[in-house]
Formats: sequence, structure tokens, C-alpha cells
Amino acid sequence: MGGQVLGFCGPGLMGAPMIRRLLRAGHAVRVWNRSPAKAQALIADGAQVAATPDELAREADVVLLCVADAAAVEQVVFGEHGLLAGTPGAGVRVRVRRIVDHSSIPPDATRRLAERAAAFGVGWVDAPVSGGVAGAQNGTLAIMAGGATADVEAVTPILGAYAARVTHMGGVGAGQTTKLCNQAIVTATVAAIAEAVSLARRSGIDAAKLPDALAGGWADSTLLRTFVPRMTQDGLESIGALKTFQKDVDTIAAAAAQTGTPMPVSSTVQQLLRLAAAMGLEQVDFSGFIDVLQTPRSGEA
Repeated sequence: MGGQVLGFCGPGLMGAPMIRRLLRAGHAVRVWNRSPAKAQALIADGAQVAATPDELAREADVVLLCVADAAAVEQVVFGEHGLLAGTPGAGVRVRVRRIVDHSSIPPDATRRLAERAAAFGVGWVDAPVSGGVAGAQNGTLAIMAGGATADVEAVTPILGAYAARVTHMGGVGAGQTTKLCNQAIVTATVAAIAEAVSLARRSGIDAAKLPDALAGGWADSTLLRTFVPRMTQDGLESIGALKTFQKDVDTIAAAAAQTGTPMPVSSTVQQLLRLAAAMGLEQVDFSGFIDVLQTPRSGEA
């Protein structure tokens, strides 16, 4: 990559394995996280830790973000000690030329942030991902990208360290809109799987056999094979919290309202997730739809 230095903000559940794959691909990576321990945990893998995001902006050519929401993105980029803190042209000197945002945030927020970054001469690529923690670990993520063609083409070789596919969907914000389409399908499907597991268990059959029984049929999918075990077994390590699905589905609802798009299925999923929050289940695993239905994961149906 011509000696480019990369910065990465947000070495969390998804970010950490992405960083490890960048390091294994031979990239020099500087890492920052709001809680330093998560960044320091990557030193053994070869990462260097930055004290603040603006330090990254002075040291890195491309900075990648993987943080919780739009407010977090704005704070990391434009807040005090942010990547682009200060006023454009007022003595602000940064090395970074492109920001790649892997966070899932509203498309209109992305466009506003990109416009502000452009005043610093910094290109913006919104690049939300799909494939989960396993995809990040295995380098098989799907990335849907929005931004100027030159910016997307420039960062695609970098993203290849952890993505099997990068699809340029259009201008800034198009990647985020595509991720909303992805999440509409994912959340509705996981909710439907929970209903099927619940029906099976309450009918007295072994729900754990559903993936085998449905293999090769129209209901077969990666989600079916991933979530039936998670909904029928206890004690599995979390791959994400229901509150993340809630954030995404709320963003889908806002986009639907802005575009006049009827989305009755997503609206139902949104209410299920609000019920989950009311039940105190915001922090449980994505498979927690089954808990909203109050169907036990193990033991007798």
C-alpha cells in the first residue's frame, strides 16, 4: 500500500478482529479507543496506540472508524481532540486524507459529516459491514460503500484485509442506505426464526433439528443455521446486543418516513424490540427475540 499508515478508532467486538487482519496483511496500524484497555490489548498483535484521535489524524493517511452511533462518529471526528478538531484553514494540519466509517448510522447524518470533512480536504467513505464477528475474524465481510469513486477505489485494497466483497453503491450515504436494507432483512428474518423455534418447542418437537430439517429448502439460510442453535442453547458467547438491532430498526423507520416507504414488517420488528427493551433485554444477544416470546432456550418446551 505504498507505505500508508492506517488509523483505527473503535477496536470493539467487530473492530478488534478487523485490526488484527489489517496487521496480518502487513499494514502499519495506529489504534485509538475511548477506553484505552481495548486499544492496548492489540499491542501484542503489532498495533501502536494513539492517545487521541487528533494524534491519529497527524500520523495516518487513512483512518477507519467502527463506533456505536452517529453521535460517537461526530465526537471522534469533530469533537475536542477529534480527528478534525478545530476550524478548517485555521492552522489545522492533518495528514489523514480519507476517513472510512464502518459504523452503522443514518444516511443523512453521514452526508452532513462528509460535507464537514470535505472542508478539511478529507474524503469520506461510508462502509458499513455485514457478516458479524465471524466474518471479521475470517476476512469474509460484505462491505457496502458510499462515496466518490476515487475515494472508494483508493481504500478498497485496504478493506480487502477483512472483506470478501466491497460494493460501491453510489455517493456518500449510499452505503448506509444499503446497510438499512440489509438490516431490514436480517432483523425480520431473525424475528421469524424466533417465532418458528417457539412454535416448534411449544408443539413438542426438537427445535434444534430445524436447520437439518430445512436444509436445502427455501427457509435454509446462514441466519437459520446461526440462530437456531443460539435460540435453543444457553451459555453461548454473545455476538451482539439487541440494543444494536433496536438502533438499526429505528433508523430504518426514520428512512421509511423520509422516503414514504411502507415497511409493515420492519414496523412490527421495531415494536418487538421496544418490548424487549421494556423487558430489560436490551443487552442480551441478538438471539434474544426468543426471550421476548418467553420460550425457554433449553429444557422442556
